Amino acid sequence: MSFDFNAYAQVFPFLAIVLGLVLGSFYNVCVHRYLTEQSIVFPGSHCPQCDHPLAWYENIPIISFLFLAGRCRYCKASIRWRYPILEALSGLWSYALAITFGPSLAYLLFMVIGGMYLVASFIDLDSFILPDIITYPAAVIAYLGSVFILDASPVLSGAAAVAGAGLFYLLNLLYRLSRGFDGLGLGDVKLMVSIGALVQLVGLPFSVLYASLSALLVSPFFLIGKKNKSRTPIPFGPFLCLGAMLYILFGPGIFSFLR
Repeated sequence: MSFDFNAYAQVFPFLAIVLGLVLGSFYNVCVHRYLTEQSIVFPGSHCPQCDHPLAWYENIPIISFLFLAGRCRYCKASIRWRYPILEALSGLWSYALAITFGPSLAYLLFMVIGGMYLVASFIDLDSFILPDIITYPAAVIAYLGSVFILDASPVLSGAAAVAGAGLFYLLNLLYRLSRGFDGLGLGDVKLMVSIGALVQLVGLPFSVLYASLSALLVSPFFLIGKKNKSRTPIPFGPFLCLGAMLYILFGPGIFSFLR
């Protein structure tokens, strides 16, 4: 019996959702274990409040959160909304990639990079840190993937990576000289290496634009209840990741898509 690729391609987006949700559950482990400085392997899944081991049916993405009404079954402590949100975003990302690229190496590349961006974003939102353990490998994977999977020019990919990082390093330097403190972290600079290599020179302006517009829309929520709004730090890494992911999906045509 021959393999029916067309039939598989039609089912693939639904399989991608399941894969994305499962990976989202793992991403939550990565975020939590990084923030608490624990191994992602040991111990097994457990409640962060009472340390009670979780059964398999308490680890089903999104469904378990809803079934448990957002609380631990043992100590009744609240489960952070980060868990279902990250799982849902991972599932949505996987589905969107499946619709856009189908079962391909490009899908695989963007799933890996997108997963790293999701983990880095949620760590940044909590700690204002973009971990080197994510930004450095992401830069290597983005460059190699753009060259060997997306057939981009090695020279232009390298130039885009340098341009992305250099732009944000220059912005940080100018901000420090004018205001006396850093406006952007070096983590953002390192993140831009992978973003530049991935979206290329033509995609950099659009990715930064998408990131900036997203930050403008969401930043007021970070300032609620803050007395000194001008000095309240807002992590920009998640918005840079979002800008790159939007460009990957929609390219420069997102504005026409919204019309």
